[in-house]
Amino acid sequence: MQKLMLALAVPALATAALASSASAGDRPPNPAERARVEAVLGANGFVSWRKIERDDGKWEVDDARHANGRVYDVDIRGGRIVKRELED
Repeated sequence: MQKLMLALAVPALATAALASSASAGDRPPNPAERARVEAVLGANGFVSWRKIERDDGKWEVDDARHANGRVYDVDIRGGRIVKRELED
């Protein structure tokens, strides 16, 4: 009986651990990461931004203001902008 309980408990615990780590994915950048993200933004004409966080393997930048005056939400992956969504 104990072996059966153990056999059922191990996969359940593994699934719970993966689910909790996925939901805890959002995090702010450390100083070196922030400098790299800001360099990418500056090289692409952005002059200010509100929030930077890591989520789903990419950096998400909220309210990035471009030199043209428009405001975007920007996703950065691998040192390149992969998504630029105009804010209303």
